[in-house]
Amino acid sequence: MAPPPTAPERIDHPSGPVVHKYGGSSLATLRQVRAVAERVAAAHRTGQPVVVVVSARGTTTDRLLALARSTGTPDSGRETDQLLATGESASAALLAMALHRIGVPADSLTGAQTGILATGPHGRGVIVAVDTDGINEVLARGAVAVVAGFQGLTARRDVITLGRGGSDTTAVAVAAELGAARCEIYTDVDGVFTADPRVLPAATVLPVVDVDVMAEMSFAGAKVMHARAVELAALRQVDIHVKHSARTGPGTVIAAREETKADMLESSTTVTGVVLDSDVTRVTLRFDAGDADAPADVFAFLARESLSVDMAALSDESTGVSIGITLHTDDVKPLQDFLAGRPGPPGRPLEYDDNITKLSLVGTGLLSRPDSTARLLRCLKSAAIAPSSVSASQMRISVTVPGGDAVRAARVLHDEFGLASLNAGTGFSAPVPA
Repeated sequence: MAPPPTAPERIDHPSGPVVHKYGGSSLATLRQVRAVAERVAAAHRTGQPVVVVVSARGTTTDRLLALARSTGTPDSGRETDQLLATGESASAALLAMALHRIGVPADSLTGAQTGILATGPHGRGVIVAVDTDGINEVLARGAVAVVAGFQGLTARRDVITLGRGGSDTTAVAVAAELGAARCEIYTDVDGVFTADPRVLPAATVLPVVDVDVMAEMSFAGAKVMHARAVELAALRQVDIHVKHSARTGPGTVIAAREETKADMLESSTTVTGVVLDSDVTRVTLRFDAGDADAPADVFAFLARESLSVDMAALSDESTGVSIGITLHTDDVKPLQDFLAGRPGPPGRPLEYDDNITKLSLVGTGLLSRPDSTARLLRCLKSAAIAPSSVSASQMRISVTVPGGDAVRAARVLHDEFGLASLNAGTGFSAPVPA
């Protein structure tokens, strides 16, 4: 009788494994899949263990979500996650096949096979642990591990997806658990810009961004990185290197380790970027004076459902209490449903304005330099743009502006704070990966 199989020993590499992540736009066509395979093969030839995390190809997730909505019910969250997870699993299998075709050993792994454990509501799961035994078994055989991002397994062994941009979080979590010093994110842009270059052509690439600043940019609406992925990188000290998947170039290093941040101390600029988020709605909730539990109930619901809120304001009025928040437009309906089913006084109808855009200045020490808020407000006034809600912290100043004025507002602030020439004054230089 053959002896029982034993877990293979982990291969140690002087610089640890390297983790790549490729987004859906980088895998949209078979030609792109083959190009990614060539890039991964080049990394594999160096002898360094390689893990690749992939998103669903192109618009696959959108198409599957539309199919789920047309077929299922509001209670079909579990089955929707089962369906959506197939997009990333298909990407992983295709990339593994493309690697086989050019002579590179590779195994594709679903989230469950990768050992990604998650909790929370379906569609908004949160990673709680990564059991890397499956990945290490693949690496120990000298193969590339191709991991399906965006998904994990609950304690009940149900598939759960991680929400918008969840493949970024998968990649950082895997990099952290494997002890990788960096996680390379390959996308369809050249790095992190001072503003969205599709909106402001004058925007420039930032060679290095502090991880805390990047977290604020992501939470404010910058699409290049998932906010939870950046927060995890900060917590676990994993540098993120954002690069274009089809072009060579230095990209942007999101610096989490102290040795990477060393050249960034006392940088000459306060404001790093301007971020627009048009997928937000300003919501106002009003409750009668006798409903003292309303504010806590609302925020407990938002936390339980992993619904992110911003620009919150609570005010006592003569007739009760008012809560003002901004949240993602898709999250308004769940909040309405909660309020409709909440016991106690009915409160007043939810008021909302979805014809707004959140505009944010992101940087460091903004409250220590209050002139930044004054400059922002004066600049908008001179451009005849009327902001509504305003909130400020050390790393972000956010206002809501009419949706039709948002691009013009971003342009005038980008000019006002000299972001088109930001790199010239910082002295930053992107470190060369090991």
